[in-house]
Amino acid sequence: MEARNLSKSNVGAVECGFIQHVPAHVNDRRVGRKKFLPFALPHITQAEIDEVVDTLRSGWLTTGPKTKRFEREFAERVGAPYAVAVNSATAAMHLALDAIGLQAGDEVIVPVYTFTATAEVVIYFGARPVFVDVDPVTCNLDPTQLEKHITARTRAIMVVHIAGLPAELDAIHAIAKAHNLPVIEDAAHAFPARYRGQVIGAISDLTAFSFYATKTLATGEGGMLTTANPEYAERATMMALHGISRDAWKRYTAEGSWYYEVLQAGYKYNMTDIAAALGLHQLARCLNSSHLLALATREAVECGFIQHGRRVVDFQSLQTLIM
Repeated sequence: MEARNLSKSNVGAVECGFIQHVPAHVNDRRVGRKKFLPFALPHITQAEIDEVVDTLRSGWLTTGPKTKRFEREFAERVGAPYAVAVNSATAAMHLALDAIGLQAGDEVIVPVYTFTATAEVVIYFGARPVFVDVDPVTCNLDPTQLEKHITARTRAIMVVHIAGLPAELDAIHAIAKAHNLPVIEDAAHAFPARYRGQVIGAISDLTAFSFYATKTLATGEGGMLTTANPEYAERATMMALHGISRDAWKRYTAEGSWYYEVLQAGYKYNMTDIAAALGLHQLARCLNSSHLLALATREAVECGFIQHGRRVVDFQSLQTLIM
């Protein structure tokens, strides 16, 4: 491509790295960002900083009052009766599969287009991820391709909402119900997206969220598992902390007791109060859809999708998702 033929929108794409290996000059000006484009650019305000400092000064750094508060407020936000705060979406998905009783030799439906963690957690159990094709437009699991991959060994269907666009849950749930299979949503990209007006997080049997540094709600490392099933929630809470019956907050506060039982060989997946301190204020801002749209618009300007006040791409679909 001749440099002089590049449009202004292409220049924006070059600056954001979507077009590479072009001449060093475009229309007689050097291509390059004026400032470094970081891997992640979380929106951190003084409120988060103050909350983290308060946590440090409190002396309680691990799972404690702020983690419990974050769980309650997140559950309320998505409309789920239960939320279990963990240290990653990977942990949340692992706990979800444990909660449904996945065993070695079982099979779990997984879309072909996803991050490695979605299939990785299936392998943890000695089970087999069965890959199903995605819709070429949405990149989400294609319900028309689903049923032919279900066998006598299938134990669950895992659904991924790519780039925050919810998958066709109605069609997927209908198939899952016909085969008596639980649906687990990998909603790492999907907070606070909605499906047919309902917030993702209280639609399927279990839903896993990510609070990684690149996500809309960022705690650095972190995640959440939501469910309406009290047995799933109890199991996930126990297995997230070594399979013991009482976490440190329940054991060492004034109202607690030091005694506990180790009930299962669990994991070390609990969220710290430092991470929850970030999450509390990130969550509060995510309730404000105009704030999210403003952040998206800022990033669009940075990447050249909005130039001279004119949109290069249509953001109506984005606005629909977050309103």
